[in-house]
Amino acid sequence: MMSFEEVGEALDEIAENLPVALYKELNGGIILLPEVKNHSESSDSNPLYVIGEYRYEPRALGRYIVIYYGSFRLAYGMHPPGRQRNELQRVLMHEFRHHIQSLGGTRGLEREDQQRLERFKRSKKE
Repeated sequence: MMSFEEVGEALDEIAENLPVALYKELNGGIILLPEVKNHSESSDSNPLYVIGEYRYEPRALGRYIVIYYGSFRLAYGMHPPGRQRNELQRVLMHEFRHHIQSLGGTRGLEREDQQRLERFKRSKKE
């Protein structure tokens, strides 16, 4: 399992290789937090972790991305480091898509996320 520090270093490396244009108005940057965040639809029998979030708080921190190390560890900790890094990059790019869509005033990815959640909930009922 990648340590908190290793995930932070991997995030830095991934972020440094992204086009500068993606950072437009991302004034809060990318934040790695140590905690686990459960989705509001999560339960003891069906855990659903929030690994990354795009946030826009116009009166406070502005636009920023949060990655939850604890959630990442629980979801991907059993995989080898190379796979963990790939998943970390996938999550970060997903959150950047939210950022870009927010700047453009679109919500397509939010709808996709909601549809994915609905499919997950249906699969757990079956």
